[in-house]
Amino acid sequence: MGQWPSTKAAKVFRALLRIGYAIKTQRGSHVVLTHPERGDYVWAFHDAVEIGPGMLARIAKHTGLHPEDL
Repeated sequence: MGQWPSTKAAKVFRALLRIGYAIKTQRGSHVVLTHPERGDYVWAFHDAVEIGPGMLARIAKHTGLHPEDL
């Protein structure tokens, strides 16, 4: 968990798009991202929010994101 730096939500969102996620639907600030192999993931962060290491580790567990993807 210590390998993850605090990072802006917009940067993490762009990284998810780069690793193959696509926007499926959006309602307000909730975006449903879909990936052909990993399924759907609901993204509910505002762009300017700083995401801490613990939350990044949980996001990575569900999405397959790696620190070098950022």
